[in-house]
Amino acid sequence: MPGQIQGSEAILHALEQDHDIQLILVDREKDTEALRKECTNQNIPLEEGSTNDLWRMSASGHTDALALLGREPLGTLEEIFERGGSIWLLDGVQYPTNLGFGIRTIEVSGADAVVLNISRTHQDRRTIRRSSMRADRFIPVVYSDTTSIINEARKNNFRIIAAEDIGTVEPWNTGLTGNVLFVVGAEREGVSQEVLEACDEIVRLPMDGFVPSYNLQVAISVLAVEALRQRQDH
Repeated sequence: MPGQIQGSEAILHALEQDHDIQLILVDREKDTEALRKECTNQNIPLEEGSTNDLWRMSASGHTDALALLGREPLGTLEEIFERGGSIWLLDGVQYPTNLGFGIRTIEVSGADAVVLNISRTHQDRRTIRRSSMRADRFIPVVYSDTTSIINEARKNNFRIIAAEDIGTVEPWNTGLTGNVLFVVGAEREGVSQEVLEACDEIVRLPMDGFVPSYNLQVAISVLAVEALRQRQDH
């Protein structure tokens, strides 16, 4: 699971040892010059954020810097699947705000990457980033095509698990740990037939109302939280 180190002094101490620091976020309003220099020396990516930004993300309240541990924030399609873990495909999802909300939820749940199979304009990508609260700083978001994504999943022994109303098992009654490509589908069309045919398992969220489906954010949230619960218990 990814984690964090809080505070520039603690981070500088960690940088003197063997470490797994992948990215550092500093408060742009605080004096973190020593930490910035060391990031340059060790070629560690550094991002700036507001005081409120760091406060929201810190596990222990206000701090001048945070270090991301245990998860690579960048990567190509090939690299993210070679690393293994929990990867999400938002299959054909159209609306940029939905994509942003989804990426934020996926990042919060400790997943390793997100893949999207629809190209986006520069403006769309700005909207996605803004609505994700810039969570794409901390998790790879990779654009590719469906066939390439499935091929990489298969090559690296990922199970492909989709959430769709034709599923036969609830998420908490099947294993969601290990190398898994989770799939949720587009707002109207759902998961594409190409992906459904490639799935190892299709799960279904229980429903008991007149409207025939949950919205996209609910599907992502339920599956992401259950996957996180299982990883923590594993």
